[in-house]
Amino acid sequence: MPIITLTTHISAPIERVFDLSLSVDLHVASMGHTGESAIGEITTGLLKLGDAVTWRARHLGVRQHLTSKITAFDRPIYFRDSMVRGAFRRFDHDHYFEHSDAGTIMRDHFDYTSPLGLLGHMADALFLRRYLTNLLIERNRTIREIAETGRWRQFLHE
Repeated sequence: MPIITLTTHISAPIERVFDLSLSVDLHVASMGHTGESAIGEITTGLLKLGDAVTWRARHLGVRQHLTSKITAFDRPIYFRDSMVRGAFRRFDHDHYFEHSDAGTIMRDHFDYTSPLGLLGHMADALFLRRYLTNLLIERNRTIREIAETGRWRQFLHE
C-alpha cells in the first residue's frame, strides 16, 4: 500500500486554491499530456460532496477509465476523492489546505493499492509510484500557476 505525500506552497487565498482543486476543467487542463477528459454525467464545473466523475485518459500507453467520488468535504480545508471504479484495487486521495503567511499550503496524501497482487507491488517499485508522483506534481504545479495569476478567472466565477 504505497502512500504519496506532497506539500505545495501557493501564493493565493485558501478558498481559491481549494476551489481550483475541485475544478473539472482545471484537472483536464493539468493533464493535457495524457489526453484526459471527463466523460459521463459531470464534465465541467466544480465538484462537491457526493459528486462522481469519470476520467478517460491514456496512462502508460493504455487507454483507461477511472471514476472517483468526492466522499468527504469541509470547505476550504479538506476534501477526499476515492476511486469507485478503475484500474487500481483502491485509492483515497486526501487534499488538505491551510492558511500561511504567504497564502496557502496544499498537502496531498494519496493512498493506493495496485491491482494484480505481487505483480502490482513490483510495478509500484519499478515505475508506478514515480509515475503517479510526477502526475500529482504536475497537477499541483498547474494549480499553483493558475491560482497565482489572473488565469484562475477562467476556472472560477466569484
